[in-house]
Amino acid sequence: MTKMADNSSSVEIVEGCRLPVLRKNQEHEDEWPLAEILSVKEVSSRKLYYVHYIDFNKRLDEWVTGDRLDMKKLQFPKKEAKTPTKNGLPGSRPSSPEREVRKSLDLNLQPATAPSRGKTLPTPKRKVETVPLATQVPPATPVPSLPSSAEASQASVFPAVRETNTFKSREDHDQLSSLTTNGTARRLVPSQPGRKRKANCGAADEMIKVLQYNNPQSASVFLPPPEDSQDSSDGIPSAPRMTGSLVSDRSHDDIVTRMKNIECIELGRHRLKPWYFSPYPQELTTLPILYLCEFCLKYLKSLKCLQRHLTKCNLRHPPGNEIYRKGTISFFEIDGRKNKTYSQNLCLLAKCFLDHKTLYYDTDPFLFYVMTEYDSKGFHIVGYFSKEKESTEDYNVACILTLPPYQRRGYGKLLIEFSYELSKVEGKTGTPEKPLSDLGLLSYRSYWSQTILEILMDLKPDNGERPQITINEISEITSVKKEDVISTLQYLNLINYYKGQYILTLSEDIVDGHERAMQKRHLRIDPKCLHFTPKDWSKRGKW
Repeated sequence: MTKMADNSSSVEIVEGCRLPVLRKNQEHEDEWPLAEILSVKEVSSRKLYYVHYIDFNKRLDEWVTGDRLDMKKLQFPKKEAKTPTKNGLPGSRPSSPEREVRKSLDLNLQPATAPSRGKTLPTPKRKVETVPLATQVPPATPVPSLPSSAEASQASVFPAVRETNTFKSREDHDQLSSLTTNGTARRLVPSQPGRKRKANCGAADEMIKVLQYNNPQSASVFLPPPEDSQDSSDGIPSAPRMTGSLVSDRSHDDIVTRMKNIECIELGRHRLKPWYFSPYPQELTTLPILYLCEFCLKYLKSLKCLQRHLTKCNLRHPPGNEIYRKGTISFFEIDGRKNKTYSQNLCLLAKCFLDHKTLYYDTDPFLFYVMTEYDSKGFHIVGYFSKEKESTEDYNVACILTLPPYQRRGYGKLLIEFSYELSKVEGKTGTPEKPLSDLGLLSYRSYWSQTILEILMDLKPDNGERPQITINEISEITSVKKEDVISTLQYLNLINYYKGQYILTLSEDIVDGHERAMQKRHLRIDPKCLHFTPKDWSKRGKW
């Protein structure tokens, strides 16, 4: 099934044109999504078009032939009006989806930044949200502004209610904020302007009562509102952070970096099809296959060169110290300054599968933790994560990647769990650097959900009293940052408002779903197998 292939000769398709393009969906059915032409080339007197499917991830971009284009709905690129610059000279800047998202977020945050510091202003009116809890609770209970820690009273016990959670909190909008902000809980618990930030959140230290229902599969947790849930100390929400050490500068995107430049990579027994651009040397981008040594990650242009290299390469595992081994799984700690060549090669490989973050050459300030699988031939790389030696914002992960052949097998959660085990040894709470990729966001949400639910469900009564826990205690036990704990509870829609208290309700569906997920999770980190001594990187001599 093709459309208007004959007309392609009469109408010239240029870069920037948009039109429907034929592709197969997950059910292997034909569909015609709108796509943008990024590049045109001619191979053997046949034109090929590099297309980006609008509203699809860039990893689906591909070269297509003219018979897959629907010429009837061809849209030519619009000429953007030139706007004057500060110098008075005309200039224009093409728009991008990321910039539009940032602009809309800035508009949303505008009212919050208006009040001057030091003044206590009345809480702005917010949309009434209804939380049906039980028959004795009046319908359409309004959610008022959060009380301060002084006003937060101890939770009162209410009669046992069997009610599944029906709390709705603008899920689509919250998912967007999870993608682009450091603390997704800021809509749930906004700080009051002018209030000084405390070292330890007093409200979060207050006890959360866990009420066991008559049905042991259900529980309810009373959650006092923590006031220290903002990233900014003055109570003003900050805009999405786009200047992290590994965050790519989207303003310099050009047509070259938007296109995949490597056709195929051979790494050991696997052949990988890259998802994104990676700055390998230009002369290697025209090769049908790029060969990598799976132990030192050196890139070579032919199989003959690889075979010659393997006779001289003595590595059978990543350089650095092996700090964890259990069964066939090992982790190696690699210093980006001491093993610069390996670290740079690792970053070039990782960039093929990571779009949001970029790091190629300046590896000195980073540590790399490479996960491997052992067999008779050596230690084969499965995935890795990197972290800053000194992070001022409590980041315990900068980049994280599971290679495609090992995805959907539990290795991603294992990497995340290992990063938090390191944080526990360091005595810190940590969080991944933002923004997360789409797959990274899914993995972290899943890990946070399972970890927090595991804590809540393992709570047992103490001397006949109802079990109690605080947000700070959950954060200390798991090393998950407080903001991530709150945002996960919000994402799971566990938060309800009842008689002046925020409560968390674990329904039977959530409990059953958690137990099923944990049964499938066979790979876990054993802290006894970890041999790791944290270093004080603030002393420059350690570098």
